[in-house]
Amino acid sequence: MTSTAIVINEEQAQIGRSPASGPTAAPWWTTAVVYQIYPRSFADSDGDGVGDLPGVIGRLDYLKTLGVDVIWLSPVYRSPQDDNGYDISDYRDIQPEFGTLEDLDALIAGAHERGMKLVMDLVVNHTSDEHPWFIASRSSLDDPKRDWYWWRPVREGFHPGDPGGEPNNWGAAFGGSAWQYDESSGEYYLHLFSTKQPDLNWENPEVRAAVYEMMRWWVARGVDGFRMDVINFISKDTALPDGPVTRGRWGDGHPFYVSGPRIHEYLAEMHREALAGRHLVTVGEMPGATVEQARLFTDPIRTEVDMVFTFEHVSLDIGANKWEVHPLRLTDLKANLASWQLGLAQVGWNSLCWNNHDQPRAVSRFGSDGEHRVASAKTLGTILHLHRGTPYIYQGEEFGMTNAGFTAIDQYRDVEAIGLYAEAGAHAVDSAVILAALASHARDNARTPMQWTSGDNAGFTTGTPWLPVTPNHDTINADAAMADPDSVFHHYRKLIDLRHTDRTVTYGDYRPVLLDHEQLFAFTRNLEADTLLVLGSFTDQHLTIELPEQAWVDTAELVLGSHSRKSETPAAGTLTLRPWESRIYRKR
Repeated sequence: MTSTAIVINEEQAQIGRSPASGPTAAPWWTTAVVYQIYPRSFADSDGDGVGDLPGVIGRLDYLKTLGVDVIWLSPVYRSPQDDNGYDISDYRDIQPEFGTLEDLDALIAGAHERGMKLVMDLVVNHTSDEHPWFIASRSSLDDPKRDWYWWRPVREGFHPGDPGGEPNNWGAAFGGSAWQYDESSGEYYLHLFSTKQPDLNWENPEVRAAVYEMMRWWVARGVDGFRMDVINFISKDTALPDGPVTRGRWGDGHPFYVSGPRIHEYLAEMHREALAGRHLVTVGEMPGATVEQARLFTDPIRTEVDMVFTFEHVSLDIGANKWEVHPLRLTDLKANLASWQLGLAQVGWNSLCWNNHDQPRAVSRFGSDGEHRVASAKTLGTILHLHRGTPYIYQGEEFGMTNAGFTAIDQYRDVEAIGLYAEAGAHAVDSAVILAALASHARDNARTPMQWTSGDNAGFTTGTPWLPVTPNHDTINADAAMADPDSVFHHYRKLIDLRHTDRTVTYGDYRPVLLDHEQLFAFTRNLEADTLLVLGSFTDQHLTIELPEQAWVDTAELVLGSHSRKSETPAAGTLTLRPWESRIYRKR
């Protein structure tokens, strides 16, 4: 994405307002902070090297101390684990290495006892190829579930299985064709991701009814909502046309399945059939969704989803592929986040996140993970949590975990990283280039085990961890952060408290300040007579800035700062920020 795609006009910059519903009518999740747990890497209770549900239960008090309101649990359903649980073979059972249904019941109860809610991952664009639905579907051309998935014959003029014989030219997210030939039935099935993740055919009302019934089953079991994986991919153009080819062999199918023709119909139906009338929260993961589309998805009158995850801001430093990495311009990042803040100012609601299980560590990507790691982690937290929307914290972010530092492909476990490495080799990309890109952007950077202590395996397991522990756990860990009153952890606690107690943080208008500044992230939040000015330095150097329109900062209240001691103010309306320093000022 280029900066020209995210230009903010003057009118936008002036119209930021509180949600249409207003503070008095706002739902509970507008003041909530969500914490994402990737169970495989969070806490291992039995020493097999894999995190599990009892491990999560054992850390609930830690999450309560942090102050979060909602736990988002990445998939723990029964699965062959081709894509670490996002390939589900049974929606109503738990993968044995994670525990049992009784363990999940205990986790839900434990969270509720501590005043926290639990959100499950909902993966219904596709299933595993080992799901009984797909096993039946591929068993016969006449099976009642044949039409539950996207099956198509070989392209006319080609022999089955031959290159070019695929029903269309779409490429899969993890490399190769989006079609897999099935010899037993002589047809191809569609898989936008791994070959072991066949796409469900949402055109079939029986599929939708089965999904909604499953969702009601989980709600009855006590879950408080759903994070919906690539949910805007569920509606496809039924003609399945070829996509444009910009490089290599495969075409881009995104125009034909991203926010497809019936997506709003499906989401409204899902809400009506499985969610309406319940005290739930829903967030749709929606790659490729625009601000205009998000306004429709999150407009409360339309009853589709409460908020969306989009990926524009995490696409600003990569090209067409993850191995095409280039420096991030702060001006592009600011403009993009501002476009979402202003675009959803009057209708809808934002989700706020720097990273998750699919993105590298925030402090390594957007911050500075060396000498200024603590300061930059605090400032990233300040900037994110002071935007309007619901903040999401990814496990370990709250004390500044960094990227893994892998240097060889055999250190990776992720199907995407392995597939990208192979695809890059097929394109004659130098292996050093792809390894450097993976080191900065691969998903396994976020999946290394949670660093609880400085001890063996970071206190994650007594066995051999499924993915190597990042070596810096001897200094970067939860125990050390909790013991240090000036740590990233305690800064996050203060940010979460502001979200809970300060109406301006939650509902105030957003207005960008100095959008063209290449080292400063600044904006105001305004509610009635209350104004907050948020400043964040994004540089390893001292930064002196002039704030002619915010000269009141000289006598303003310092609400929260990343640094414990006060720095000098050179002149009226001028501030000097230390490397990666952030401050929140209030004018009443």
